[in-house]
Amino acid sequence: MAKKSGKNEPFVVQSKVRSFIKSLKMKCASDVMDQLNHIVTWHIEKGCNRAKANGRRTVRATDF
Repeated sequence: MAKKSGKNEPFVVQSKVRSFIKSLKMKCASDVMDQLNHIVTWHIEKGCNRAKANGRRTVRATDF
């Protein structure tokens, strides 16, 4: 199986998210994981852009 790369790579662990939602006595729709992945990818890109704008190649917690 080919390794996914870039924006298609899943950053969120589906079983952990579903388990957490279930622990809150809620159900998880099928499109939740895709949206969470988009949100995480967006934040990573913003953090990288902020680090670059500050002349760094290291992303720090403050970049988020």
